[in-house]
Amino acid sequence: MKLNILRLLVVLLAVASAVVVISNAQAHKLSLSLGTLASMPKDPRPTQTPATAAQEKTTEQVQKNIKVLTGLPQSQLIPVMNYIAASMGRRCNFCHVNNNGQWDYASDDKGEKNTAREMIKMVLDVNKTTFKGSTEVGCYTCHRGRNQPQSLPTLPLPLPSPPPGNTSGAGSTPASGATPPAAQASPRPTPALPSADEIFSKYTAAIGGQAAIDKLASRTTKGTLVQANGNTLQFELYQSAPDKFYFLVTTPQGPFERGFNGQVGWEKTARGVRELTGGELTNFRATYALFGLIKLKEQYARPPRVRRDKIGDHDVYVLDGVMTDGKRLRLFFDASSGLLVRRATTITTMVGNIPDQVDLEDYREVEGVKFPFTARSSTIEVGNPTSTRTFTEMKLNVTLDDSKFNMPPKPAAP
Repeated sequence: MKLNILRLLVVLLAVASAVVVISNAQAHKLSLSLGTLASMPKDPRPTQTPATAAQEKTTEQVQKNIKVLTGLPQSQLIPVMNYIAASMGRRCNFCHVNNNGQWDYASDDKGEKNTAREMIKMVLDVNKTTFKGSTEVGCYTCHRGRNQPQSLPTLPLPLPSPPPGNTSGAGSTPASGATPPAAQASPRPTPALPSADEIFSKYTAAIGGQAAIDKLASRTTKGTLVQANGNTLQFELYQSAPDKFYFLVTTPQGPFERGFNGQVGWEKTARGVRELTGGELTNFRATYALFGLIKLKEQYARPPRVRRDKIGDHDVYVLDGVMTDGKRLRLFFDASSGLLVRRATTITTMVGNIPDQVDLEDYREVEGVKFPFTARSSTIEVGNPTSTRTFTEMKLNVTLDDSKFNMPPKPAAP
């Protein structure tokens, strides 16, 4: 038993020693920071059917020297690397080689990385043999943001709380002649929960009603993104129904652009132009979809469960279910106003479950439809765990030139 526990602790220690990060990691880190710019939607249509999912390349087909994360979809590599780093409270250089500012992610020179491969195998084996293939054990299970798991309880242990209504000590009886405690009032009956359809209907009415939504054909926005380190970036976003988009953010390294014309997705940075495909394109279409925070019911593969919860002092209803692409989606609606105040997703990977959350505030009406003008994002990216997006300008139903969404020509080879 002790040996098994020790093995499990060691598993999660070395899982954090990530295997290989893709060569354009910096662009993807910016992508994660900007993920809430388009309100963190999921494309309302099932964009990743089994047929399209099978087309996505796996990590070993794209990257060099992948030995244990074989079969991992390429689009999950950066989230997995960030999850491992967050679980350990470490950064990329804990496992990967950096020579004078140049990363050599494929190098095996660091012993931490080689140890990680063996430990990742153990994690996969624990989930396979003990949990029938379900991802129940991950890096965070034991590490909780620390390099070394805490294997000993912290002393002194906290005192247990006395049972409710027991003020004279456990097992004691009232003193002779003492007045017995008054009978407790019967608990109030819990109000019945609304159905998921009722919550969706209340939300539709709260943001302006179906008639106003049906008129929505395009949206143009401008705003700012404040990262965790205080950096402030300016962005522009152009969206056309059902899912065309063009996104531009101004960074210290130059313009960062993304687009989708309904058929082809692309990204343009200082390094050039590249086409987006597979799961990467699916995720980006999800991020920038026009109706992502409007058409919510269609995002679930089947009717979600309903429960009560609180965010701060506010009562909320939570819709908890599985999305059309397999992610877990939880939507939090203010019980009073009916507005969506939080959107949380969880991606299941072979080494752990990865959460992502955005809190929505400051709803304002724009031409009959209400949109949140502030979104506070929380991710597992260690370098930028939180960011705040604020819209400063928003217009609806502006005529847009479709050429804006097309992929720019690649520069001619010298």
